[in-house]
Amino acid sequence: MPKITFIDPDGTRHEVDAPVGLSLLEVAHQNGIDLEGACEGSLACSTCHVIVDPAWYDRLDEIKEDEDDMLDLAFGLTKTSRLGCQIIVTEDLDGLVVSLPAGTNNMMFG
Repeated sequence: MPKITFIDPDGTRHEVDAPVGLSLLEVAHQNGIDLEGACEGSLACSTCHVIVDPAWYDRLDEIKEDEDDMLDLAFGLTKTSRLGCQIIVTEDLDGLVVSLPAGTNNMMFG
């Protein structure tokens, strides 16, 4: 089973098992990682924003326009920002490292 490492804003690392076919948002929730996901993965918010380690960014599927539009609303946007609900775990992502931003912009419940 692939392993994914989530890094909290304070630098704490969480290496977790990530079942193939789940989104990073689902993996985070299964493992008690504080990744909000206010819209529950329906691509209607940016609260599951993660920052992908630059070494891994180009290995991900290309970003789609809907995700790119939602990312414009994300707090602390970077060149390697993605939405956790849109990254689906595959065997090829074994070892993926993502960081959680220091905050979120929750337009749904703000």
